[in-house]
Amino acid sequence: MTSEAALTSSAAREIAPHLFPERTPMTGAQIEAGINVCLGIQRRATSFGKRPFAACLLAPDNETVLLMHQSVDQVNHAETTLYWAHIGRVVYAASNEQLAELTGPGNKENFTMKWHTRDILLDQQKDIEVIGPVETMDKIVMEESDQYWKTTR
Repeated sequence: MTSEAALTSSAAREIAPHLFPERTPMTGAQIEAGINVCLGIQRRATSFGKRPFAACLLAPDNETVLLMHQSVDQVNHAETTLYWAHIGRVVYAASNEQLAELTGPGNKENFTMKWHTRDILLDQQKDIEVIGPVETMDKIVMEESDQYWKTTR
């Protein structure tokens, strides 16, 4: 993070500390549990023929699920929508490159962009920690997501 971005995110916390509670580091077990919640949401989404994208918003305790989100359309992405909920952290299991492997080139269901969550949140006014991809969980997400993507390649 640039020093300017650090000053900006620090200023946001000073201006509205109630919106940015202190976040405790996530344990490996909490990260895995959060991703498993997302896998459950993803399974539900694909059972309705939706793309295998899912997100959950966890409380500052890193365990309580406040909100769940499945793939609704190609415009509303969790990292941009949840940004406005004053999130403190984004955790993702698999990378854009892994998604591109699954979807294949020129897939009309997902023209993958080379635009990472870190790039979207870089130098924003809010101090948002980004964790991912998560080794081992990425393979599980890839296997489960492929149930959908293999039908569109």
